[in-house]
Amino acid sequence: MDPLFWLQPAVECDLAIARLHAEAPLDWFEEPLPENPYLQAGPGYWCVTRHEDIATVSRNPQIYSSAQGITITDVPPEFLEFFSSMIAMDDPRHARLRRIISKGFTPRMLGALEDSVQNVAATIVNEIGERGECDFVTDVAAALPLKIVCDLMGVPDSAYDMVFTNTNIILGIGDPEFAPEGVDFVTALLNAGADLAALMGEVAEAKKGGDGGDLTSVLVNADLEDDHLDQVDLASFFILLVVAGNETTRNAISWGLRYLTDHPDQRAIWAADFESVAATAVEEIVRLASPVTYMRRTLTQDTVLGGQEISEGEKVAMFYLAANRDPAVFDDPYRFDVQRAPNPQYGFGGPGPHFCLGSHLARREITVMFRELFRTLPDIHATENPDPLQSAFIHGVKHMKAEFTPVRSS
Repeated sequence: MDPLFWLQPAVECDLAIARLHAEAPLDWFEEPLPENPYLQAGPGYWCVTRHEDIATVSRNPQIYSSAQGITITDVPPEFLEFFSSMIAMDDPRHARLRRIISKGFTPRMLGALEDSVQNVAATIVNEIGERGECDFVTDVAAALPLKIVCDLMGVPDSAYDMVFTNTNIILGIGDPEFAPEGVDFVTALLNAGADLAALMGEVAEAKKGGDGGDLTSVLVNADLEDDHLDQVDLASFFILLVVAGNETTRNAISWGLRYLTDHPDQRAIWAADFESVAATAVEEIVRLASPVTYMRRTLTQDTVLGGQEISEGEKVAMFYLAANRDPAVFDDPYRFDVQRAPNPQYGFGGPGPHFCLGSHLARREITVMFRELFRTLPDIHATENPDPLQSAFIHGVKHMKAEFTPVRSS
């Protein structure tokens, strides 16, 4: 799908999705010709929009493989695992890596981050409080997950700006704002990845033999040899974490403010009883935001999906944003409803072995940030439409102005 499709007004995108659901919920599309000379257009792909079909694909990795790529356009093999880590792997490699890394997402580890999430959110909001306006994406939404992910991995504060810049390059390489001038596509990606890998190497080396509680310390000081990650896997995982953990959460928070601005009745419901409504409100924000637009799989054998015969080697793209608007699953699917229940949204991926490992942390970050905003800047609202990231893969927001009544810091 052409990245420019997502630059349309949201209402136009929603109309197109509604037509797909009504007329062609599983249809074949030609791959757009990549603008970048290093990439080639493939033979095409199946566009999967039904909630039920995405569940089928997600639960059957032995038929629908991740190892040949997660984006519609094929990328060079040397890029694939380095920038995608375990989300571009099949078992048994995927299972081993996920088992090791899941140690960083236990209730104990996440509980240790609880105070940090709260303190960081409060600091961010206090820093903008006196200004009365801000770029909500860069000043608020991006700042929280970046800090939390770096703290989780034991990355020093001094590296934050470099991490933020390079993650923007990796996910936004197709957007002129983030593509470095005078540098070709491959060089820009390799430079960004190399910078992040070098940083992770320095952090890992400093953590060896220590007793730190961060995830890097846990991974490099594991007691069992099979629980160790080599330098390449560790660097690749770090790139995945700072890209996925930063970009997706920041986009959910950004879209969330836009939805609350556009639907003051729903904002009032949440504000009147924040704690009781928070769980369903966050799920609804993630449902409509769908920060990752799609994920691709490749058929390992002939099969039938949703009544459609699909051949070995063909690509299927699971469009989560469309599944999250499936009228067969969600009543009035284009309505923002902070009390929607049940809400089996796929904003963190479909059910199965590749479901987002950091979903609990992301939910916590979104909840804490909006609690702090409601408490400190209760009238904050978006004053312009989101400036969308030019990407077919990420439903991203680059900038969005917001205003609020200034408050004096205590």
